[in-house]
Amino acid sequence: MSRFHVSITPEPESLSSSASKATGRQPSTLPFANSNASSRSNMAANPNKYSVLLPTYNERDNLPIITWLLVKTFQEHNLDYEIIIIDDNSPDGTLEVAKQLQKAYGETRIVLRPRAGKLGLGTAYVHGIQNAAGNFVIIMDADMSHHPKAIPEFIRKQKECDYDIVTGTRYTSGGGVYGWDLRRKLTSRGANFIADLLLSPGVSDLTGSFRLYKKDVLHQIINATVSKGYVFQMEMMVRAKQFNFSVAEVPITFVDRVYGESKLGANEIVGYLKGLWTLFISV
Repeated sequence: MSRFHVSITPEPESLSSSASKATGRQPSTLPFANSNASSRSNMAANPNKYSVLLPTYNERDNLPIITWLLVKTFQEHNLDYEIIIIDDNSPDGTLEVAKQLQKAYGETRIVLRPRAGKLGLGTAYVHGIQNAAGNFVIIMDADMSHHPKAIPEFIRKQKECDYDIVTGTRYTSGGGVYGWDLRRKLTSRGANFIADLLLSPGVSDLTGSFRLYKKDVLHQIINATVSKGYVFQMEMMVRAKQFNFSVAEVPITFVDRVYGESKLGANEIVGYLKGLWTLFISV
């Protein structure tokens, strides 16, 4: 039987505070670009490696900041990591920015796996996991909606009971959403309510996309997932329950993107409803 557990933990430093620190630096100044001997020694004592999958499309302004925050978080907690950037031929030059970040942080830390066109989130994860060297995989948004400050708590929770998956939730005590208008909040709440009613997934935030997976677990779930677009994230949790994987939840604060425009539109909402119905009649 799968184990679903909600963790209630205090939120660390806010996104706005960390983002302002990051953006206050000159672009040429990239801290934490070099590991020291102490960090390498501590990482050797922890056999786990964490691969972060960052699918990107038109994220040139957000990518340097989220990368800086990720590197800072992993190094401060002495964790072995890599950041895999899967760019779908962004017309705004995101890939060129990624190449500069790779030069600053090194090819073992910043792994570039670009694709020829906009091929979708699900296939981006498939492409990323095929190139992941870590035994754990973290999926998150590149637009700074998900703050890396939560990652150490994800890892702590995973170790607590050797969970297969740890997923972030906006909809339990300690979690929240900032920067959305009432319409967007109602849309998200409504989507989760309908999905919970039809599918009973056992988690409080089915449409969230900030998660930690054991790599072999994620590989099995992705191979069984057939949905496209935003329904992809939802189906992955439904499949996790179907396969009896153990799942824990950690409250997170979701903050609307700082730069760029949201990619959620009317077509995505219609596609979500169609995908939800397909899952209901097929799973």
